[in-house]
Amino acid sequence: MKDKKKWIIGISACVLLMVSVFFVFNQGKSNEQVVTEYFELLKKKNYKQMYQMLNSKTVYTPTQKYFVEKYKEFYEEIDAKNIQIKILDEQDNVIEYLIYIDTLAGRITYRNKVGVKNEQIQFNKELIMDGYTDGCKIKITTYNPEKRGRILDRNGKVLAEDGKGYSVGLVKGKLNGENDYGQIAQYLETDVETLQKKMSASWINDDSFVPIKTVSEATKNDLINKNILGINGVKISTVSIRTYPYDKVASHIVGYVQNVNAEDLKKHKNEGYNSTSVIGRSGIEAAYEEKLRGITSGKIDLVDKNDKVIKELCHKKVKMSPQDITLTIDIDLQQSLYNEYQNDKSASVAINPKTGEVLALVSTPSYSNNDFVLGLSTDKWNALNNDVNQPLMSRYKQTYTPGSSMKSITAAIGLETKTIDPNKDLGAKDKWQKDSSWGNYYVTTLHAPSPNDLKNAITYSDNVYFARSALNIGKDNLFKYYKNLKIGEKIPFELALNKSQYINKNQKVSDQLIADSGYGQGQILMNPVQLASIYSAFVNNGSIYQPHIVQGQTKTWIKNVFSKETTKIIKEDLINAIADENGTGHAIYHDNVILAGKTGTAEIKQSQSDTTGTELGWFTVMTIDEKQPILMTTVVEDVKNRGGSGYVVEHTKAPLDLYLPQVSD
Repeated sequence: MKDKKKWIIGISACVLLMVSVFFVFNQGKSNEQVVTEYFELLKKKNYKQMYQMLNSKTVYTPTQKYFVEKYKEFYEEIDAKNIQIKILDEQDNVIEYLIYIDTLAGRITYRNKVGVKNEQIQFNKELIMDGYTDGCKIKITTYNPEKRGRILDRNGKVLAEDGKGYSVGLVKGKLNGENDYGQIAQYLETDVETLQKKMSASWINDDSFVPIKTVSEATKNDLINKNILGINGVKISTVSIRTYPYDKVASHIVGYVQNVNAEDLKKHKNEGYNSTSVIGRSGIEAAYEEKLRGITSGKIDLVDKNDKVIKELCHKKVKMSPQDITLTIDIDLQQSLYNEYQNDKSASVAINPKTGEVLALVSTPSYSNNDFVLGLSTDKWNALNNDVNQPLMSRYKQTYTPGSSMKSITAAIGLETKTIDPNKDLGAKDKWQKDSSWGNYYVTTLHAPSPNDLKNAITYSDNVYFARSALNIGKDNLFKYYKNLKIGEKIPFELALNKSQYINKNQKVSDQLIADSGYGQGQILMNPVQLASIYSAFVNNGSIYQPHIVQGQTKTWIKNVFSKETTKIIKEDLINAIADENGTGHAIYHDNVILAGKTGTAEIKQSQSDTTGTELGWFTVMTIDEKQPILMTTVVEDVKNRGGSGYVVEHTKAPLDLYLPQVSD
């Protein structure tokens, strides 16, 4: 009997425990949790689920659809972000809360109270927005800076600024119908259909001026001389446009602006752009769009159907005025390099090796950035895109087979790893292969100096010496130092540059590939900016400054990649490559300035026996005197039968001579 009583008592206790647990876990959500959940759904823009949380007896909106549309209209129009809710108090099932909403015009902050019953929210209009009343709407006002910042060279010379242009347009009421459209279209390099489309817009009145084309002052004067103003209804007015005084000389780095399009307005919604705004489309204009344009200020108001302000929700009064961007570029040096290579397919970079400042960055052939601002005709656009010389391509962004330019780097790696003895004579060979396993493949050279030591190998640019040395260095050491030099990594630079590489992805490594890599063939591809930066290590005791084109960015990129002892040997050998009468760079020798440099001719062909391939010509030259720090690297396509790398040496003379007196004054 006692056992039965214990058993009954045990069951009772268990039931009591289960009831207690059931009671605890079925208390439901607290009022605070309900309100918090509602605003979590707002963050996720889940307006339909928010509607489901409302007490239907309190919702004044006729349908869920209407409710959703109102929330979308308000919160997406103001670009609401970082919505936060803070519960302040709860009394008699009424929650008082504070809400923070970050918007395009600053932060909206307001208090509200909301009732909660049976886990349902008692709707009130200020759940939507502070001050909300029936029929009200959001009004956003933005204030855009009037002028765009200038782009300047290191000496303050203007590369881009807001200037004066001329809008040629038509006044409908003064036209002789459409009778003169053919002649007008011919003058303005357009077509009659375009004129008809523009003149058929619904907003046009008889006295409206309809802009057709924006032109430069020279073009305006030419049109006046052709008597375009003699045609009834044609008018010319002055407008503000972006101008580029150096045009093709600097277009690849400066870039250009254009009127925004529908895609821009969507991408930059609520940033103050409108149908008449311009936006940086390439180069520095695009990379520094925010600073050049300035940051807009603005405010958000709640207004009634007559646009009368009900409540100011927020007002961002602080704005960043447009800023000038000063580049490290010396436009005179840029102009000189452009003049030398304007008819070639080439890329040139000049840097201060002691700071990483880019003094010139040239791509040829080039294009007119002023043409893009004024508007390109279909014919001009097609001509640019279909030009076999690809003037729109920024060649300094590309990567190229470096050829003999790589030999100095191979030499430095060999010295660091103790696999090259600079004084050892390897024995001159015009052609060489590791062993018979290479079949008919041989490494050949035009110059096999004797003694065949490091200095002569660099001075005479001996392919065989560096192929043999690369095998002695070995794959592991070579690849280790390629990685140390950041070859294959993204190059830190204000303008996008293609990554260099030392091997194709998933490529099987052979001795032949390693040998070819030693003298800059194989699968090595180098970006000119990075190659110039690596060469700067030879005058910086083994360290490399980060290349940059905007002033104030000087910092070390790669520290002590080579030792002082190694860079001293390489530097002396590079001096000899120019000072020696038989050196490959001797044509640029100066009596009063110590120069160091290296030529490079890279063969681009399908096989060793291919005679139809082309050649790339490289030349890197640098001053040694610290009072005259400059390093220039140029690569020119298609130099075969034009002197090879010697063509580049000859055309480097004038730009170098121009710059040296400037820094020595």
